[in-house]
Amino acid sequence: MMSGLHPLIDAEELQAQLPELVVIDCRFSLQDTAAGELAYQQSHIAGAHYLHLNRDMSGPLGPHGGRHPLPNPIDFCQRLAGLGIGRDTPVVAYDDSGFAYAARLWWMMRALGYSNVRVLNGGLAAWQRSGGSLDTVLPAAAAVTAHTADEYSGCLDIEGLRNAQEQGALLLDSREARRYQGLEEPIDPVAGHIPGALSYPWQDVTDALGLAHPGAQQSERFAALEPDRKLVVYCGSGVTACVNLLALELAGRNSAALYAGSWSDWCSWLQR
Repeated sequence: MMSGLHPLIDAEELQAQLPELVVIDCRFSLQDTAAGELAYQQSHIAGAHYLHLNRDMSGPLGPHGGRHPLPNPIDFCQRLAGLGIGRDTPVVAYDDSGFAYAARLWWMMRALGYSNVRVLNGGLAAWQRSGGSLDTVLPAAAAVTAHTADEYSGCLDIEGLRNAQEQGALLLDSREARRYQGLEEPIDPVAGHIPGALSYPWQDVTDALGLAHPGAQQSERFAALEPDRKLVVYCGSGVTACVNLLALELAGRNSAALYAGSWSDWCSWLQR
C-alpha cells in the first residue's frame, strides 16, 4: 500500500514548501468533540483546512463496525476533492495529540491510493517552535476532480480478522497498557484485549516533544516480531492504531493491516 515517500515532514521543510501543498488540521478531542474545530477556528497554520474525526473521517454508526467506522470511500474522496485534493496532490496533516488523528487521515488517504500525503512531525507544537506563524483566516478551497477509489486497502473487518488469525497473523493492541490488561476501560463496555494480541501502546511512538522516534528506534521497538509474520493492528476504534501503522512504516514494515472496527467492534460481537 505504501510508496517510497517518507511519511513525515519536518516543520522547517513544511515552511519551505508552503503554499505549494494542502495542509489539513486534524485536531480533535474524544472528551470534547467540538474542541478541535474550535481551536482551528481560533488559530491554525496559514491556509490549513479542517477535517473533523467524527463528521469527516468516520462514517455512520451501526450495531457493528466500532465507534469510528471508516466513511464511504467515494464520499470521502469527494470531501477531499472539495478541499482541492486529488490523487497526487501533496498533503500534510497535523494535530496536537502525538499523531493520534493526523495518522488516521494519513492511513485513510494512503489506503485509498492517494500518493503524496505526510504527517507533520511534532504537530502544531513543532510548527510553533520552528517559528511558524498561525492564522485565523478560514481559507477558501478550489475543488478538483475527485480521485476514484471504492475501497480501503489493508483494512480488515471482523471476518477478515478471524481469517487472518487462523492464518497465523499477529495482533498488536495499540491502547494504553492498563486498557490492554483489562485493569480499566473508560469507553467500551468490555475490558481486556483480543486473545493473543500483544501490547504496543501508541504513545510509545513519539518522545516527550511529540516527535517520532527515529526509524532505527522504531525498528528496535518491533524487533521481537517475526519479520515475515502478518501483522494486524488495532486500538479502541481504529484511530490511534494508525499511529502504530505509521511507526511500522518508519521501521520498514509496511504490510501491516488495520482492524478498522478494533476493540469497540470486537466487543459488539461478544455482546450478541
